[in-house]
Amino acid sequence: MAPFDAGRLLLFLFMPLFFAAVDPSVDASTQVCVIGAGIGGASFAYFLKQYSCSSVNSPCLSEIHLFERRSIVGGRTAIVTISGDTFEAGASILHPKNFHAVRFASLLGLRPKLKSSEFKPDSNASDSSASSSWFGIWDGSSFLFKTKPPPPASSSAIYRKICSFINAIIIFRRYGFSLLRMNRFVNKMLESFLLYYEGFESRPVFDTVEEMLKWSGLYGITRRTLKEELLDAGVSSLLLSELVTVITRINYGQDINISGLAGAVSLAGSDDGMWSVDGGNWQLAAGLINYSNVTLHLKEEVTSVSYAEGHNYVLSTKEGIQYHCGITVIATPLDELNITFTPPFSIPSRRLQHTFTTFVRGFLNPKYFGLNHVSEIPNLIGTVEVPEVPFSSISILKKYGKEDMVYKIFSRKIMQDRLLDEIFSLRIETVRIDWPAYPHFEAPEVFSPIILDGKHLYYINSFENAASTIETSAVASENVARLIISRLSDEHQNMANKKFNAADGDLFHLDL
Repeated sequence: MAPFDAGRLLLFLFMPLFFAAVDPSVDASTQVCVIGAGIGGASFAYFLKQYSCSSVNSPCLSEIHLFERRSIVGGRTAIVTISGDTFEAGASILHPKNFHAVRFASLLGLRPKLKSSEFKPDSNASDSSASSSWFGIWDGSSFLFKTKPPPPASSSAIYRKICSFINAIIIFRRYGFSLLRMNRFVNKMLESFLLYYEGFESRPVFDTVEEMLKWSGLYGITRRTLKEELLDAGVSSLLLSELVTVITRINYGQDINISGLAGAVSLAGSDDGMWSVDGGNWQLAAGLINYSNVTLHLKEEVTSVSYAEGHNYVLSTKEGIQYHCGITVIATPLDELNITFTPPFSIPSRRLQHTFTTFVRGFLNPKYFGLNHVSEIPNLIGTVEVPEVPFSSISILKKYGKEDMVYKIFSRKIMQDRLLDEIFSLRIETVRIDWPAYPHFEAPEVFSPIILDGKHLYYINSFENAASTIETSAVASENVARLIISRLSDEHQNMANKKFNAADGDLFHLDL
């Protein structure tokens, strides 16, 4: 695992740590245990705290216990340190319409850092965004397409705008009106997704992922591939095989046969206005955990969850500690975890798509790309779907000098030293990370239940087969929090009705 900065570790000294069994004096039925301290678990804790005791009829859940098998929170949001600078190693971008993430950042006082789109040059581009819009599409032997390199930093603002406009024309000349059709498809998806932010009076609570997607009108595109959806939308085969393929390979490590909704979300990741949290997106999870005042159990790996008599769950950890909770929420993918559940349940099998992320400080070998000088290599190299290409993308994260830069490489297999030495003329520092990053999306998608046992064992990551992002995790977490409150309220109401009916029967007997 990549090293993390000291500031990140110091933050956890101020988090509530808990290394003993749950307090037996507290009613276990009101305690909630959450497995996983990524953005899913952290946002669930936040929403549950907000909605608990929010009205006379809503139940009060006294304690939330958050279990994380690692020594840090954040899950698949993480940072890596190269030569003293920090870079996003996991989930790295957020959309301007990711309204939960926007609100979290504002609530926690986190500063957003804008990221420009590599594929949509902006006529109002700054120096940095103009630079990042220089990209090329490589097929393993040559560049199929390249935009123009950015003008020198000393250029006037008018000249930079002209260069950006020329790049926009170059892209449009190659792909034509198919670009507009692709954008229309993505915007339609975004309009449907925005329904998940509507008020409670018009937005129901969902028991299943299928219900959730059908309500918003998004279920249909999980049944078909992105390729099928875009061909029906009139997108050209050239745009599909080049730009669309480049984007899906970068964002999800898969080709255009990815399921339609995940593919649309991937394409939305190339929109303008993308942003991240200055200092790392992991701060969203860490901040929400602190804000929600939950009990955090770091380095406690849950190995079994059993439903016991008395309507409570018993969580056993690798350290041999047991915890009793009335509600248990799984906020991490079950696909590669070794947790035993009693009684057992079955969920559809799926495999996770591993993304190998390699960070290199040095400079690329221009001859590997059929070029003469490193200055001819675009700042972003995307690749098409051919066996000869050993990586999905290479991008520049920071320039220290003309031949001294930090690069980020995405690949489906580990980048061995021998291959890296071919691609790079010089390597000063190399860091490798193997991320079980997201599901392998495959249409038609099949979803795990949200309620795993018909009682109070919940699975947030069942939604992840639709699309996997920071925001979709937050949306799924909010629904689970509302679902728990709704079901507990119904149970309490049913119990009250039974007591009332029993008392009414006793009075009737006395009258007789």
